[in-house]
Amino acid sequence: MDPELRTHDGLDGIAVAETELSHVDGERGQLILRGVGIERLAPNASVEDVCHLLWHGKLPDAGERERMRERLYHGRARAFALLPGLGDALRMPDPMDALRAATAHLTEDAGDDAPALLVGAVAVFAAAHARLRAGEPPVVPSEHLDLAADYLRMLRGDAAPAPLVRALTTYLVTVSDHGMNASTFAARVVASTGSDLVSAVVAAIGALKGPLHGGSPGPVLDMLDAIATPDHAETWLRSELDARRRIMGMGHRVYRVRDPRAAVLEDALHELARHAPATARLELARAVEHEAARLLDERKPGRALRANVEFNTAVLLEAIGLHRSLFSPTFAVARVVGWCAHVAEQRTRGRLIRPNARYIGSMPV
Repeated sequence: MDPELRTHDGLDGIAVAETELSHVDGERGQLILRGVGIERLAPNASVEDVCHLLWHGKLPDAGERERMRERLYHGRARAFALLPGLGDALRMPDPMDALRAATAHLTEDAGDDAPALLVGAVAVFAAAHARLRAGEPPVVPSEHLDLAADYLRMLRGDAAPAPLVRALTTYLVTVSDHGMNASTFAARVVASTGSDLVSAVVAAIGALKGPLHGGSPGPVLDMLDAIATPDHAETWLRSELDARRRIMGMGHRVYRVRDPRAAVLEDALHELARHAPATARLELARAVEHEAARLLDERKPGRALRANVEFNTAVLLEAIGLHRSLFSPTFAVARVVGWCAHVAEQRTRGRLIRPNARYIGSMPV
């Protein structure tokens, strides 16, 4: 055992890189992407906008936005052309297993627009798996739509109403990057070895599959289903806390106040409700959030455990019409934008990530 080494379990409080991509301030409840606050960016930007912002350092003008739209379409088109050669990858039962396996089939050839291919491919593979699982054929990408609208169309089989597209777009922009989260760190570790972008993204998808990172929105809906009505919220939540079970969608590893992404998505929900009302479900979600926050304050004073992004993600994506099995793959559709940006930054500014471990085993006699 090396007395000079200190253990930082989970790397809490350790900065492993310098980044210009995103800043998370857990004390103030801020998320900033390339100098733009998420509360200003998400309600107005497209996926194409956030790609340009993270990959090129600024929001695009009209011409740059159109060129990015074309890049992402060509990425989707190339990925769709690969579907017949994927074998059983897209027929795996678990959507994240299928997404990881399909993405691993990609190759980063010289001259490819690899980030656009990866972003397009994740959307195509997630949609194709959902279609095949439902017994329907995959839908050919459209060159006339931006990524969010085309993703919904590839899932549904027809064009989605504009309010649904706007709500999904807001979600995809909101969760496109979030500091040195687990999947982004996984991607940067792989990139630091000199490996390719596809390998880094496959590693990130594996990390995102975990329920402690990208797999919580579905269980939020399970909780709402179990509670059923607002007047049952307190009893159900007290029972869970008495059993020392986690309340899904509440609290965050970094934020000590309310997750700013949760507020952005709550606004998106209210806007969506004006066009496609889901009032009863929204009222239930708000009642559960209120009761959970109150009971957590009571049980864990000073912790300020508030709704995180996954709580409102669950309600929003359900209102858009996505099955809960699609929540984690749709998260990947958004987060791959940030992964690609971090891989590029790691390649230009970072070094091999190789931390130590503090040995606590036995020594030779």
